[in-house]
Amino acid sequence: MIYLTRRERFNAAHKLYREGWTLEQNEAVFGKCSNPNWHGHNYELFVTVKGEVNPETGFVIDLKELKSIITTYVIDKLDHRNVNLDVDFMQGKMASTEVLAIEIFHQLKAHIEAHGAILHSVRLVETENNSVEYFGD
Repeated sequence: MIYLTRRERFNAAHKLYREGWTLEQNEAVFGKCSNPNWHGHNYELFVTVKGEVNPETGFVIDLKELKSIITTYVIDKLDHRNVNLDVDFMQGKMASTEVLAIEIFHQLKAHIEAHGAILHSVRLVETENNSVEYFGD
């Protein structure tokens, strides 16, 4: 078993808020992240796959294919977008980094498996000091 990680980057805006809460409740729970005018991050995404090395290619997955999968199903949907408003797989969900990482994992899993690898984890870095990592259900 070998592990391979690909890093990608994207920029996106979001806000954390609950529709049924008052402005004061949202601010008390989410602080500046509930800014009605949104805020943004320069995210780093680390996608780790695992599997056996193919003896014919020497790869667990072709990196060109992995990059293409990540770009098509995640980066193109998130980069320079509003996570709350523009991203199909985030509709109706809290736009926290935790939820975003889970949903990115779900976007990638089947496509990576179709290429013979297993999606091990998604690590999403929101700021220099904050990141989350999701290993699946």
